[in-house]
Amino acid sequence: MTYTRAIGLGANKIIRLIVRGLALSRINPNVLTFLGLVINMVAAAFLAFGSFRTAGGVIIFAGLFDMVDGRVARETNQVTRFGGFFDSVLDRYSDLALLVGLLVYYGTINRPAYVVLTAVVMTASVMISYTRTRAENIIPSCKVGFLERPERIVLLIIGAMFDRMAPVLWVIAVLGNITVIHRMIFAYQEAKRLEEAQLRPRPVPASTSRV
Repeated sequence: MTYTRAIGLGANKIIRLIVRGLALSRINPNVLTFLGLVINMVAAAFLAFGSFRTAGGVIIFAGLFDMVDGRVARETNQVTRFGGFFDSVLDRYSDLALLVGLLVYYGTINRPAYVVLTAVVMTASVMISYTRTRAENIIPSCKVGFLERPERIVLLIIGAMFDRMAPVLWVIAVLGNITVIHRMIFAYQEAKRLEEAQLRPRPVPASTSRV
């Protein structure tokens, strides 16, 4: 067994124990989702003050709530339509809170170029989610693209922990907008394919009548 495999199994066992404990407490999964948002807002405050490494640790802690809320919902049979919606909305607020913290930081140290860069990252983060949601109103699924939310969060953690936030923001800005463009192209192709399939004449079934 490799070290990475062992670490993965150990981490998964810890998460299962946490989920089991939370399930026994009968806590509402939506409360866990909300706590994740609150903790991310704390991380945003650390980012605003330039305490990047501390912020990185807090973001990792917040990610724990993001990992367990759905599992607790399934473990306690509290999966609801609203729960998924609530989780998605608060995830967007969490993402934007972290980036607002960076906006405040770069504005405070008078780095207008990085203020603009962070704003571009904010726009890409919102549009990645929006293009998928909007596309799935006209096609069955639109999960294409590399830079989903987990990848963006991991990149922010790396930038914070290793004090390389500026390069990370460039990566998210470029790959994030490429993801948006990829989803737009995919939605166009799928929508066109579905429209052509609807217009294609259906074959007339052979007669089954007997003489």
